[in-house]
Amino acid sequence: MSGRELTIALIVGIGGIIGALGRYLVLLAIPTRGGRFPWGTFIINVSGSILLGFILVLILEQFQRGNLARPLLGTGILGGYTTFSTFTVDSALLVHGGRPMVALVYIAATLICGLFAMMLGILAGRLLLKIEAYLQEERQ
Repeated sequence: MSGRELTIALIVGIGGIIGALGRYLVLLAIPTRGGRFPWGTFIINVSGSILLGFILVLILEQFQRGNLARPLLGTGILGGYTTFSTFTVDSALLVHGGRPMVALVYIAATLICGLFAMMLGILAGRLLLKIEAYLQEERQ
């Protein structure tokens, strides 16, 4: 492993710790009781989607390649924060607990809201870049 690869691995690991702690704190704040809609995981995944859309636009369209922001923020923090595995377990527990309709609503709402949130994040990121470009032009 090269020095650059080791640096990126460490950055992803540090970001993952931050993201996982954030997820844990949200789940503590919004606990899910058995058979109920898992609001904590839903909020985590949807908020992670909007943040990922926003951050990736800024990173990919504004910053140079080789920047450590993408591995830190995208892969590390948001990878540790969002949780497909908990989403899957929550869905399975709802089905096995006799709540298949709640599971279906949860799955559909997470996918639809997650995609919508990602699109909003992308639009917000692009809007921010346009505002920044406009302000730069005004200064000149």
